[in-house]
Amino acid sequence: MAIEVTATTRTMQGKGASRRLRHAARVPGIVYGAGKDAQPIEMDHKELALNLKLESFHASILTLDLAGEKHQVLLRDYQMHPWKQQVLHVDFQRVDPNRKIHMRVPLHFTNQEIAPGVKTGGGVVTHAMNDIEITCLPDLLPEYVEVDLKDAQLNDIIHVNDLKLPEGVDPIPKLKADNPPVASVHVPKVVTVEEEAAAAPVTEITGQTPEAEAAAAEAEKKEGEKEGNK
Repeated sequence: MAIEVTATTRTMQGKGASRRLRHAARVPGIVYGAGKDAQPIEMDHKELALNLKLESFHASILTLDLAGEKHQVLLRDYQMHPWKQQVLHVDFQRVDPNRKIHMRVPLHFTNQEIAPGVKTGGGVVTHAMNDIEITCLPDLLPEYVEVDLKDAQLNDIIHVNDLKLPEGVDPIPKLKADNPPVASVHVPKVVTVEEEAAAAPVTEITGQTPEAEAAAAEAEKKEGEKEGNK
């Protein structure tokens, strides 16, 4: 999905200038990388806020139109107001087509409902990860990585190295070495009412206070002694 955004050069800098931009529904930002100087920019708040709601905006090569010049960039960071739905700042990184990039992309889980471990085994799928960090050349960057669960059996665990990544796309070295779980299929542990009742300690309720119970026990003991002396 090709996404193009528009920005203009930002000449005024500093907290006061940024505050005035935000009051005018503009967002201050910066573009950096690829061996070029960092360039302060500003963008329309409404357009940027709408794009930030798109999953692909966070994991795609974007085209940034800056004063008529097109740049290939990645969204690297953005800051939101603590309680308002307002974007305060945005960072983009220029892309060098000949250098690998490090990117976090979402995982899309498919065929969960027809997995044998779910359909016939009574299991449920648990996601241990919802995205994955990868490295690849910019042109090979996928919007997402698919995790196909159509063959997942009960008690199966899918690890990072089990994923079928596109050609030229690799997990970052730490993930490849650690090989953590991505998803698993297990029967959920359910404690039934009968099991809870069986496990619960039984307490006899007599309706008497501890003092009354002790007195009754003592009286019963004396009665027993009298019977024994007869």
